[in-house]
Amino acid sequence: MTIQELYDEIDGDYDQVIRVLRMDKLVDKHIRKFTKNNVVENLLEAGETLDPTQMFETAHALKGVCGNLGLKGLYDLASELSDEFRPGNERQRTDDEVKAVLDKVRALYEKTAAGIAAYEESNQ
Repeated sequence: MTIQELYDEIDGDYDQVIRVLRMDKLVDKHIRKFTKNNVVENLLEAGETLDPTQMFETAHALKGVCGNLGLKGLYDLASELSDEFRPGNERQRTDDEVKAVLDKVRALYEKTAAGIAAYEESNQ
């Protein structure tokens, strides 16, 4: 599997990641690190208590990582959550609605992680 095929499989934005990282070798290096990074797990843990500071910080961190890696779906969900919990903003969603967004994050992350694992397996 090529890096472009991986991005097609995980609904990523290959053009975006190339604009940021400039070459497939760097995309390969950083996409392999994504599932070893705890940023998604940290957000999901923060979602258990919905602590506003933790939610903002972890969602904002995920937004940055996903923006750089061209992981548009996860970026969009993280952006929604970081806006929801941004200091000074009034919450617009109920806790149940936030938890539904977190469920979407979990599902999309699992799809992305599975795609990355298949990519790694095919490129050892």
